[in-house]
Amino acid sequence: MGSFTDIPGFEVGHAQDMDALTGCTVILCPLNTVGGVDQRGGAPGTRETDLLHPMHLVNQVTAVLLTGGSAFGLDAAAGVMRYCEENKMGFDASYATVPIVPAAVLFDLGIGDPKVRPDAEMGYQACLNASGDPPAEGNVGAGTGATVGKVLSPKMSTKSGIGTASVDLGGGGKVAAIVAVNAFGDVVDPESGEIIAGARGIKGYADTLKVMKSFVGRKVMGFSSGPDNTVIGVVATNVKLNKEQITRVAQMAHNGLARTIRPAFTLLDGDTVFALSSGEVEMDLNIVGAYAAIAYQEAILSAVRNAEKAGGVPAAKN
Repeated sequence: MGSFTDIPGFEVGHAQDMDALTGCTVILCPLNTVGGVDQRGGAPGTRETDLLHPMHLVNQVTAVLLTGGSAFGLDAAAGVMRYCEENKMGFDASYATVPIVPAAVLFDLGIGDPKVRPDAEMGYQACLNASGDPPAEGNVGAGTGATVGKVLSPKMSTKSGIGTASVDLGGGGKVAAIVAVNAFGDVVDPESGEIIAGARGIKGYADTLKVMKSFVGRKVMGFSSGPDNTVIGVVATNVKLNKEQITRVAQMAHNGLARTIRPAFTLLDGDTVFALSSGEVEMDLNIVGAYAAIAYQEAILSAVRNAEKAGGVPAAKN
C-alpha cells in the first residue's frame, strides 16, 4: 500500500527510547500546506487543534507531532518548534517566524518507564531524523509504547505500533496516512471481521465487544478502564483543497478507524486525525476523502502487523 512519504514534499522522522518504551513522530510539511483536524475520542490530548478549524486565521501547517507520554508528551512540540524556527519554517508574524505545530498524544505510561516521556530534545531529534524515505513501522516513534485491547487490563493487551499506507488516486493525485494505534478496542480485518490484535483471553483473543456486555465486562467497565488509549494519525494529499475541504477529508478518514477498531471513539479513547493538503493536483474532494479512509484503515492494519513484542506484551506476530 505504499507509505506516507509517497506524497511529494512531506518528510517523516521518528525518535524513541526503547528502554522506556515511548517516542514521538514528526511530519514536516512542504510550504503552504493547508491543514484540518477531526477529533472524535472522548479523552483527547492535543495542541493547536482549534487553529485548524474553519473560520480561524492561519491556514498553513508547518509540522504535525504524534507523540507518546500522555499530556507530558506535548513537551516534545517545543523541540519541533525550535527546529522549525531555526530553519525559518512557519507563519510570518512580522516580528518572528512562528511555526504552526499541531500535536496529539497517546497514553503509553502503562508500559516501559512511566517517568520517561517524550520531551523537547526528543521532538528536535525526530526532526533531525526526518526524511522523504519510507518511514519505519511498528515499535518506533509514537508507536513505540502502543498497545491495543485493554478491556481486561493493559497486561492482557497486544503490542501495537505505528503504520503507514498510501493510495494512488489516478490523474496524479495521491493520499496517504500514518497512524499510531493505541486503542482500547480490538483491531479487526475489515474484509473478514477477524480480530488480528486485541484483548487476550485464555484461548486467543477475548473479543472486547463480547466482554463489555458480559457480567465481568460490566463490572470492569465501571472501575478499571481508564483513559489510557487513543488512535492518532495524519492523512495527507497532494490534491488542492481549502481549509473546509481538508477538514472534511479528516472527517472521512476516520471511517477507516471505524472499520478496523472495535469499538471505536469511546470515552476512553482520544482518537484524533489531522489532514494535510500540499495543493498540487485538481481533484474532487469526495474521491480524496473516500480513499483517505482506505489509507487510514491500511495504516492501522500495518501498525499491528509490524509490531514486535515489548515490555512483556506479545504482538500479533510473536
